[in-house]
Amino acid sequence: MADRLRPDRPSTPRALVVLLCAAGAVITLAGLKAIASVAGPMFLALVLVIAVAPVRSWLVARRAPTWVLVAAPLLVILVVLLAMGAVLTVSIAQLASLAPDYSAEFARLVDQLQALAQRFGISTQQVDQAINSFNPTQVIGLVQGLFSGLLGVASSLFLIVVLVLAMCLDAAGFARIMSSGSGQLPGLASALAKFAERTRRYLLVSTVFGLLNATLNVVALYLLGVPLPLLWGVLSLITIYIPNIGFVIGMVPPAVLGLLQGGPRTMIGVILAYMAINVVTQSFILPKFLGDAVELSTTMTFLSLLLWTFVIGPLGAVLAIPLSLLARALLVDSDPSATWAAAFISGRPPPKDRPPPKKT
Repeated sequence: MADRLRPDRPSTPRALVVLLCAAGAVITLAGLKAIASVAGPMFLALVLVIAVAPVRSWLVARRAPTWVLVAAPLLVILVVLLAMGAVLTVSIAQLASLAPDYSAEFARLVDQLQALAQRFGISTQQVDQAINSFNPTQVIGLVQGLFSGLLGVASSLFLIVVLVLAMCLDAAGFARIMSSGSGQLPGLASALAKFAERTRRYLLVSTVFGLLNATLNVVALYLLGVPLPLLWGVLSLITIYIPNIGFVIGMVPPAVLGLLQGGPRTMIGVILAYMAINVVTQSFILPKFLGDAVELSTTMTFLSLLLWTFVIGPLGAVLAIPLSLLARALLVDSDPSATWAAAFISGRPPPKDRPPPKKT
C-alpha cells in the first residue's frame, strides 16, 4: 500500500543524458589529446601485449619459469619494434635524398602538359593553377610526415619497453582478476575478453594480408621500375591498418614516382597493379576472414579513423580499430541492455531482430 502512495520519481530527460554524455566524451578526448605523447605509446604497448598473449599462454601451458613468461613476449615485441624502426629510418633517409632528383623531371612534365593544354584551347593560367595545387613534393612530404610520426613513437622505445614490461609482469594478476570479475561483473569481464580476442584476430589477419600485399606490391613495383619498392611495400603494410583510406595513401606516392620515372604508362601500371592486388584482397577476401572480429560499420570505422588521428596523431590512424574496439567494450558491450547501440555501431540488427534463415 505504501508503494502505491509513494509518488513516482521524475526521470531524467533523455536530451540531458545525451548532452552530459557528449560533454564527458569531449572532456575525455581533450584530456587524451593533451597527453597524446604518453597515451599513444601506452595504447601501443597495450595492443602489443594483447597481440603476444598467445605466446605467454603457450609457455604457461608448458609450465615455463616466471622470468621466461616475461622475457619471451618482451623479446618478441622488441624485435618487431626494432625491425620496424630500422626500416622506417632507412626509408625516410632514402626518400629525403631522392626528392630533389625529380624536380627537373617534374618541370619537363609541366612543359609537356602546358603544350598539350594549348592544343585543346586551355589557357596556360588554368594549367598553372592546377599544377600549383598538385606537387609531388607535397605527396612525398605527407609520406615523410606519416613515417616521421611513427618513427617518433619508435624513438620513445624506452617508455614503450617499460610499459610492456610492466604489463607482462602484471599479466598473471590481470588474468586472475578477470576470472574473479566474471562472477561480480560478468558483462564487463566478457566485454574485455571479447575485446582482446577481436584485437588479436584483427591484428593477425591484417598482418598476414598486409605482408602478402606488401610482397606482391614490391614485386610489381620492381618490375615496373619504380624507385624504392621496399619503401612502398613497407608503406602498404602500415596502411593496411588504416581503415577505408589506407589503400589510397599507400598507392599515391609510388604512382607519382612512377609518373616521374617512366611516364604515364608506368603510373597507370602502378595503379592497375595496386588495384588488382589490394582491392581484391582488402575488399573481397579480407572482410570474410575478419568477420565478427571488428563489428564496426563502414561509417563508424571512418569516423573512428578521423577521431583517433585527431586525438593521438599518426599512430591513432594505425590504432583506430583497436581503440574503437576498446571504447566499444567499455561503453557498449559491457552493458547487456545496450544491444540496440551495439547493432547501430556494427551495422547489424540485434539477434532477435534478424530474419530467420531461409529454408532450402
